Amino acid sequence: MYDKDTGLIDRLLSMFQTVQDDGHGSVLLVFIIGMVFGSIIQYTKVHKFEKIAGFSMLKDTVVPKMLFLAIGLASIGLFVLIQLGWASYHVKPIMLGGLIIGGTIFGASMAIFGKCPGTGPVSVAEGRIDIMVGALGGVFGGLVFTVYYDEFKMLMGESLGKSTLTGYFNDSQGIAVLIFGLALVAISIAIPLLEEIDEDDIGYQE
Repeated sequence: MYDKDTGLIDRLLSMFQTVQDDGHGSVLLVFIIGMVFGSIIQYTKVHKFEKIAGFSMLKDTVVPKMLFLAIGLASIGLFVLIQLGWASYHVKPIMLGGLIIGGTIFGASMAIFGKCPGTGPVSVAEGRIDIMVGALGGVFGGLVFTVYYDEFKMLMGESLGKSTLTGYFNDSQGIAVLIFGLALVAISIAIPLLEEIDEDDIGYQE
């Protein structure tokens, strides 16, 4: 934990240093992964406001289908990489206050902008000026949270400890992850495909 007397610049530098020391890979590797991620988002058009809004109104199922499929495959893939020693993860403690408050703010913001932290930057890269407001707000919010973390921590509540799915299946972690991942993939396939008309299709119909 940082000392309250630590200067703002020192705290921010320490934050970046902490991220760098976590060993997330080279800048080139992160860039390549980001390119692949952005390409998938653009191909599926889940960065469009109509997709997120349609999902919120249960009129478009592209987003949940993609999420279930991605989480299912990533769960299996990440577990394999961790077992091979090629990846690692840092489990955060459960703090109900923080989850409720943060989830409410996140959900409200996502409903207003029709974007999430993954799809927002893609829209910004396409020149969507309106999303820049949300992006700048997110950066400013992160800055405020970092600087006043000690004060915000009181609202987050007590830590209920760290918990993982594999922690409940010590003797059969691989099987548990495989079943969990395949179940999510099956749900993704089972969800019927519903698509709202997006802004790119309107011009072609006129």
